[in-house]
Amino acid sequence: MCSYSYASAVFAPGYATWTDKTATWLRDHGGAPLVDAYENWRYARPPRTIAPDLKRALDSTGLMGHAKRAWVRGRTGSDGTVHSFTTLYQPDPQHRATVIGVAVIPMIGVVAHLMAGTTQPQTSTTTLARVPDSDFANLVATFNSGFKMNDTAGGFYSDRTLGRALVDGQASAVIDDTGHLTVEQWGRDVVMNPHIVAVRQNLALIVDHGAPVSGLSRNRDSSWGNAKNQLQYTERSALGTKANGDLIYIAGANVNLTTLAQSLADAGAVRGMELDIHSGLTAFSSWTVGGDGKLSPTSLLPGVQKRPDRYLNEDRRDFFYVTLAPRRAR
Repeated sequence: MCSYSYASAVFAPGYATWTDKTATWLRDHGGAPLVDAYENWRYARPPRTIAPDLKRALDSTGLMGHAKRAWVRGRTGSDGTVHSFTTLYQPDPQHRATVIGVAVIPMIGVVAHLMAGTTQPQTSTTTLARVPDSDFANLVATFNSGFKMNDTAGGFYSDRTLGRALVDGQASAVIDDTGHLTVEQWGRDVVMNPHIVAVRQNLALIVDHGAPVSGLSRNRDSSWGNAKNQLQYTERSALGTKANGDLIYIAGANVNLTTLAQSLADAGAVRGMELDIHSGLTAFSSWTVGGDGKLSPTSLLPGVQKRPDRYLNEDRRDFFYVTLAPRRAR
């Protein structure tokens, strides 16, 4: 019976890594403590290798300032407006092998979308679980969402449909009816209203009022996952909002929660939330039109984040994507 159950989990519709499939099956069958213990052991040590120096691409002003030349431009609109920027930097002088990828998307002239996966937030045979064909030509960026819903207290709301109850105090990625995506604390910064079209909650805020929140290294009430999760040096991703409304996505390998939060604050976030963690579970692609006129993706962290076209195909996890806003008729 167990072998049949495991085989069904492995071969269920939608993309996921083998390790993700296996860990999910173990957690769903009473093995969560074992998986947690293994992950705490596996990711306990900080990175030891030395990476080449990178020019620090961020300063207190975020995108602009002396580091402007270090940013790579992403999708450009028909009017010449650049709709995304990416860069790399080393946040931790003590562990130079840690490299953070940063993407900034000005929330002007674009529309954000939240797409449910085949199994997250819940098993479904009707969800598209990929970028719709109709949106492909306008892609600006695609990126991963948060933890599996069984591993967080938060809720899920998409296409004005409640998939799981929304919880006060949870960090929330909120999309309104203009396509604007912001990171808020549910119940404090925002409550349900007719203009909200999607909400993805994941744990508690890791950045608030422009700085990392207190208690990240202790995680005493498990606000950021299971005990010792915050200490793991693993692949992590996060999402934040700048004071001017720009969206920030960051990801890195060999990163603990404190470094992740500080990196998000360094990038200019006034509020921020952790997204998914561990190998194969972070994914950000910037989409650009090449000289041949074809649209193609580039991973934010080449060699770490693989399958840059991942969300063009059916996926088990929910995810976000951003498109150019429709042109208004004159």
